[in-house]
Amino acid sequence: MPPLALLASMPLWAWVAFFAFIIAMLALDLGVLQRDSHVVSMKEALTWCAVWFALALGFNGLLLAWRGPEAAQEFLAAYLVELCLSVDNVFVFILVFAFFKVDARYQHRVLFWGIIGAVLMRAVFILVGVGVIQRYHWVLYLFGVFLIYTGVKMALPKKDEEELNPNRNFAVRLFRRFFPVSAQTDTGTFFVHEGGRRGATPLFIVLLIIETTDLVFALDSLPAVLAITKDGFIALTSNIFAILGLRSLYFALNGVMLLFRYLKVGLALILVFIGVKMLIVPWVVISTAISLAVIGSVLTMSVLLSLLIKEPGADAIK
Repeated sequence: MPPLALLASMPLWAWVAFFAFIIAMLALDLGVLQRDSHVVSMKEALTWCAVWFALALGFNGLLLAWRGPEAAQEFLAAYLVELCLSVDNVFVFILVFAFFKVDARYQHRVLFWGIIGAVLMRAVFILVGVGVIQRYHWVLYLFGVFLIYTGVKMALPKKDEEELNPNRNFAVRLFRRFFPVSAQTDTGTFFVHEGGRRGATPLFIVLLIIETTDLVFALDSLPAVLAITKDGFIALTSNIFAILGLRSLYFALNGVMLLFRYLKVGLALILVFIGVKMLIVPWVVISTAISLAVIGSVLTMSVLLSLLIKEPGADAIK
């Protein structure tokens, strides 16, 4: 089934209403509430986290009333998985902003445009992915193997700083080859005019890195969400709600990210569980309710263990 046919699987008014709501919220966020560049406080970040979470739960309630408990459970499970996968994005944001010494006043602007790009990429990926799965069902097994591999790899220690070296980023190297990059770091803009020429600022390079790393994360996100639901509308809306709350999640978790050191292990277990679920479908079908219970339990245990078990040597540092 082609991507455009998937759009026709839901009433046109549903798509129009959803995207009109999202556009209105983004316009309110950037055009009214964030018109002036400023440092986002913890209180503001937590408030917006609560707003986006409440909106997602409200949408989940609408799905429950409109399409029944199965659709609502699929949305909630996909939303939670995508929200957890977003934690890796947050860690990348922290490293990139620290590497380029991005002023806290401009971080919101970079994330805003970065997340709009992420929404567009995820929309294309999900619509194409659902169409591919409906036409070639065996692709599910490839996704299952990929998720198990990703989960195991995620649980192993790695040097994130080396992976985020901007000099190794293909998009950055390609862009610098054809477009001049200014050294100005305090303009708060993506482009400036210098000596009669238009050049990109380091802030635009940061945006490029965030967009390309999100493209990589989308490769994990797509199989994980499509393992939970084959409904293009549920997959796309759950993904978008999680991404739109990512900006606030970054400002809320920045500075306390290291406290949740077992969260990545929990996420790795969830990815392995979803991968196994995809592989055993011909013999064992795990319901969405059971999947939701497993995801919720693993996340809860990961957070509790992170808070209760101190890192070795933490007391000595104090």
